[in-house]
Amino acid sequence: MDNQKEISALLHLLEDPDMEVFEAVKNRLISYGLPIIPELENLWENTFDNELQDKIEHLIHQLHFAVLLTDFKEWSKAPHHELLPGLLLVSKFLFPELKAGKVIRDIERLKRNIWLELNNYLTPMEQIHVLNSILYNYFGLKGKYNNNASPNEFLIHQIIESKKGNQSGNGSLYLLLCELLDIPVKLISIPKQFILAYMKPGSEENRSNLHLNIDFFIDPVTGQPFTHNDLNNYFSRMHLPVFPEYFLPKNNKQIIQRLLEDFSLCFGDENKQYMQKEIEQLLLILD
Repeated sequence: MDNQKEISALLHLLEDPDMEVFEAVKNRLISYGLPIIPELENLWENTFDNELQDKIEHLIHQLHFAVLLTDFKEWSKAPHHELLPGLLLVSKFLFPELKAGKVIRDIERLKRNIWLELNNYLTPMEQIHVLNSILYNYFGLKGKYNNNASPNEFLIHQIIESKKGNQSGNGSLYLLLCELLDIPVKLISIPKQFILAYMKPGSEENRSNLHLNIDFFIDPVTGQPFTHNDLNNYFSRMHLPVFPEYFLPKNNKQIIQRLLEDFSLCFGDENKQYMQKEIEQLLLILD
């Protein structure tokens, strides 16, 4: 790498306890971009100073995050917001060196297994039964409700690998498969829930009674369908008012926003709040 003398001097100065010096050194190192990471990793491996190791880890994270910011901006500005690239970007927040190839192949295999069982004569409920049978029984996906102590359960590549996710993570995978298979399942905005809705044909034409656009609902933790009456019972039990906008289908950019909002709750601890602030930056890009 060019400027090796300057880099060596900067790496030495990382040990300086003066925060002003550290900030200046950090900003200069960040200006070198990702190629500086091997130098930082080598320093990390050859020091026994825990504080310095923490500084290096944070610096490497910032370098990766700068790239992620750029990638999110490009995805947000794209004319079509395909869901899979957006989900992979969320995964890269914690796994910046993620290789997408295996994830894409696994999802394509899941999609094909479902597609082979579908035909044009199936009712909406039968379509969902086929999807659920492949996803939860054949593939073996397990789910539970969101647990802020388990960030990996929000990330699509980890869900595919472990066959275990939460409501938001499984819901995102479910929406992706439906998008790839042209099944009209959308995310809706039920408070504190990541609930999916099977939209009726031509539903975009009905703007006065939005709930009538929906055939039935799906809980992605288990794939269990449920009715309007079931949802009304939930609202009554939780003493929640019902607003029409709850039944508006969300687009892919809004799905990623909601996933990031839920995901950010994993980083409420004082030593991880900087990650919560970084997610807020990603959310601002998507507004």
